[in-house]
Amino acid sequence: MQRRWRVGATATVAAALMLTGLARQARAQTGQPAIASVELTGVVDPIIADHITSVIQRANDAHDAAVLITIDTPGGLGSSMDEIDQAIINSGVPVIGYVAPSGARAASAGAFVLMSSPVAAMAPGTNVGASTPIGLSGGDLAAKVTNDSAAKMRSLADLYGRNGDVAESFVTNATSITAQEAFDQDVIDYLAPSQDDLLAQVDGANVTLANGTTVTMHTTGAAIDEQPLGGFFGFLHTLLDPNLAFIFFWLGLGLVILELIIPGHVFSGTLGTILLILAFVSFGVLPVRIIGIALLVLSVIAFIVELKAPGFGVWGVTAIVALLLGGWFLYDRAGGVEVSPGVLAGVAIFAGLFFGLVVVKALSLRHTPPAQLRPIVGADGIAIAPIGPNGGLARVSAEEWQAVSPGERIREGTPIHVTSIDGLVLTVEATTDEHARAGQRAPATEGGDPA
Repeated sequence: MQRRWRVGATATVAAALMLTGLARQARAQTGQPAIASVELTGVVDPIIADHITSVIQRANDAHDAAVLITIDTPGGLGSSMDEIDQAIINSGVPVIGYVAPSGARAASAGAFVLMSSPVAAMAPGTNVGASTPIGLSGGDLAAKVTNDSAAKMRSLADLYGRNGDVAESFVTNATSITAQEAFDQDVIDYLAPSQDDLLAQVDGANVTLANGTTVTMHTTGAAIDEQPLGGFFGFLHTLLDPNLAFIFFWLGLGLVILELIIPGHVFSGTLGTILLILAFVSFGVLPVRIIGIALLVLSVIAFIVELKAPGFGVWGVTAIVALLLGGWFLYDRAGGVEVSPGVLAGVAIFAGLFFGLVVVKALSLRHTPPAQLRPIVGADGIAIAPIGPNGGLARVSAEEWQAVSPGERIREGTPIHVTSIDGLVLTVEATTDEHARAGQRAPATEGGDPA
């Protein structure tokens, strides 16, 4: 079966490559132009930068008519932005930067990508700008870096004869303007409500590339070659979303604390650790502020202090306030990277309920005096999941318990007997005839002398 699957997968890939090659060959024979289409969505990170530069390179190798980059981004890493800009500037195939659909934006790094494109266009209802560089401290970077970014933005505008003053204000004043304003102020070349309309407007235009050569555009009737990021890399790119990073941080924290408070939940601890790692990886890529990180750390400390004195009090309120402020100031909001208010409120409510109710209740059970938990020792129940030295699940006294068996592994459905308890974890063994006889005698002794 595995061999047939591999053969089938190989044949499918080979067929796809063959069809793609045949399609390109057919277009070349008929003279039909081809346009490589790629999307710049989400945070500008190394994954999307590598994908876009690869698409531009393949388009140059295939001598395509153009590369169309559809932009909707809040910004991202300067190094990834520079990689995309360089690929566009050095391309012998004209690149069309198009901010779309309506509601999209080309903020921060996205504005640089748009301005580096020989053809810059926007759909109505979009905006561009807010490109002031932000450092990890949360404030504007040194004047030297800001001036360098402003000079780069002006040079890109001057390269294609656009309004350098307005473009430079994206950096110096964090200006953001609408598509109509960008078109009226000569910052972009085209205002188009759809891709088809844009390609119709561009067709026949003489476009000057960064190297000074002039290319006549042939876009009407061109075949659009969609170049998606792909499943695996698309998933990695999605993980770098600022909202997901924030959610992963708090969900991971909750699961790890759950494992510490109620031992035996190996799955929750492992999953929590993975989510925290993903969150910190995202934090390393996104433009985070130190003030936001500090507030989130404060909220964690406050929650832990609250756990030492169960009852939702001053430290719990402090933790919630620090969480809200930490999420609000976590990213550079001027650059468009932020935690949405809905996500922020949802995580705050979840954290408050989790730490204020669930964790406090678990702690109260864990610290219940042994005398109150002792009656469970000696009780009988049933294994509802296999129980071994590393844990399992049992139902005793109409409740589910974490359980371990120091001896042989107990199968699901086997009657069990509780021998001891540690916190909220039972030590059990398979029920023997002796246990069964003791259980049958128990009602008689409870009611007094059977005689």
